[in-house]
Amino acid sequence: MSLKKWAGALAATAVLAGALAAAPATAQTLRWAAQNDILTLDPHSQNHATTNAILMHAYEGLTRYSATYQIEPALATKWTFTSPTQVRFELRKGVKFHDGTPFTADDVIFSFGRIRQPQGTMGIYVTGISEIKKIDDHTVDFIMAAPNPLLLRNIVDFRIMSKVWSEKNNTAKVQDYKAKEENFASRNVMGTGAYRILSWQPEQRIMMARHDGWWDKPTGNVTQVVYSPIKSDATRVAALLAGDVDMLTDVPVQDLDRLAADKRLKVVNGPEVRTIYLAPDMGSAELKYSNVKGKNPFADKRVRQALSMAIDREAIKKSIMRGMSVPAGLMVAPGVNGWTKELDAPTKADVAGAKKLLADAGYPNGFETRLNCPNNRYVNDEKICQAVVSMWARVGVKANLVAENMATFIQKVQNFDSSVYLLGWGVATYDAQYSLQSLIRTRTSGADGNFNFSKISDKEVDAAVDAMKSEVDVAKRNELIRKALVRTRDEVLAIPLHHQIRPWVMKSGVTTVHRSDDRPEARFTSVR
Repeated sequence: MSLKKWAGALAATAVLAGALAAAPATAQTLRWAAQNDILTLDPHSQNHATTNAILMHAYEGLTRYSATYQIEPALATKWTFTSPTQVRFELRKGVKFHDGTPFTADDVIFSFGRIRQPQGTMGIYVTGISEIKKIDDHTVDFIMAAPNPLLLRNIVDFRIMSKVWSEKNNTAKVQDYKAKEENFASRNVMGTGAYRILSWQPEQRIMMARHDGWWDKPTGNVTQVVYSPIKSDATRVAALLAGDVDMLTDVPVQDLDRLAADKRLKVVNGPEVRTIYLAPDMGSAELKYSNVKGKNPFADKRVRQALSMAIDREAIKKSIMRGMSVPAGLMVAPGVNGWTKELDAPTKADVAGAKKLLADAGYPNGFETRLNCPNNRYVNDEKICQAVVSMWARVGVKANLVAENMATFIQKVQNFDSSVYLLGWGVATYDAQYSLQSLIRTRTSGADGNFNFSKISDKEVDAAVDAMKSEVDVAKRNELIRKALVRTRDEVLAIPLHHQIRPWVMKSGVTTVHRSDDRPEARFTSVR
């Protein structure tokens, strides 16, 4: 880094240090930084990993993951399958929300109705549940349309809100984020979890404090958390080196070797179950932001093949990701049920072959389009998009890049205001159905296709996804997953680029559990 850049980074760090000074840097304060902010505090509004990672400190589900990713009780202490389509949950007694209101079955039923509202994007976590019936104040029955092999994993992220608090504050309706709506729950929090979210200053910091009345006991010693979104790579690294931050979970890959060599720091490394991919609009009659009028080039499989073939994934891995990526052929990463090395063969770069495919499709001179990209969400996201623009240009496709903050980028995506966009998808359930149902299945009014903003519709994938939802025979279900993943790959319904590898860097005195879903948990963290 040049002296001028270092000076700018250090100056920015001085500003950051002043902001962090409001929280005492005691041994129990974790100062955590990453590159992007949350989108909202409404737990049922946005299925966004950073938002979920923060909110899970305050809002809990009936089940949760242990440190080793086993399903364990949370707000439910026990569950019994009374039939293949009915499960009785015994709720934890004596639990109170942060304001002292008792947690009861009414909160579960209220939250179920709320999370299914169509303006939110969290409905995937209650997929297949037709109804929740109250048996008594601490017992509920889940009634399902069919057997649901992923039920206990899905509901980890079905976060329970206080019915009393929500109704008192006129926030029974989920925030419509894409319409730029605000509600009381989008700026305030009332959960049962290990930490209370005290404040959120967008693009500046989030303050959390341990909830002493929590029903469980944390294994770590963190009593306060200060989360700082720092978009600039240089500023983020400088803050860590200056001692103003204890942990970075968005580590610039170009700085990793330097940080690993610093004896004051340590690197906790691991894969992430997140795939970075491109989503071309396949369903519109005419492609937005294109010089092609009256039709949609992306509706032609040959064009999608050409776009994929024009991309040199190995070059991106080497020059942009510094080796910290796994070139992808599938829409799910290693560690997700359904992934196999055999199937995950990335498309090889072939400029001549891509040009021929475009010519065969009727675009010998290429065409213009727009590529929407976040610039503060994934590792080197904007740089990846810049590389894709350059690679597509070699085959005649001129992509005008619009790179912006995740908060405004995702509003455009959810309003279908894009020709093709880059997104990263982490698999919260560690099962490929989550990706296939959310991203690839034809969009309906429910959980099916609830993040399919590129208008994909494929009958073979739909049939396989619908069958896997209720198939309890493991071998048969895995065959359905394989079929859907192969069909998605071979029809180029999306264009996977790579699976992320996610190093975290922290002070030597910080201990935590690395999470392949990229969700650090303060309850597992200690600072000395």
